[in-house]
Amino acid sequence: MVKAQLSDLDQIVQIDQEVIGNDSRREYIKKSIEDSRCIVAKNQNNVVGFLIYETHFFECSFISLIIVSPQERRKGHATSLMENFVAISPTDKIFSSTNKSNLTMQKVFLANGFVESGYIENLDEGDPELIYFKVKKNPHDSRGKV
Repeated sequence: MVKAQLSDLDQIVQIDQEVIGNDSRREYIKKSIEDSRCIVAKNQNNVVGFLIYETHFFECSFISLIIVSPQERRKGHATSLMENFVAISPTDKIFSSTNKSNLTMQKVFLANGFVESGYIENLDEGDPELIYFKVKKNPHDSRGKV
């Protein structure tokens, strides 16, 4: 996992476009790269997935996007991105979310030690947004407590 560079932008947008059907988030992705808030998973020199995070969620980190190329799914890239982000997270509390209908992403969160932390109605009609939460473990505490 590495911080995304502007030279990765087209590959990242291509993956995003494959998943959502358009390139409407291009400027958002570009700004995230410029702000060093985007990390990528690569297979050789090709971007196969990316993660974008924010730090303005109640002074906590929030993974706002994590997307893996459809051809590269189920190969551990999402887990690698999440593990890398947790290791470098600027805050101890990390949040993210996914739609209630996205069972695959719910399984990814649970497999990576995130727990459900509530939900938000009315973002996508009839499909609540489930909030997930994880505490970054303190490497100096052998019991794994914070």
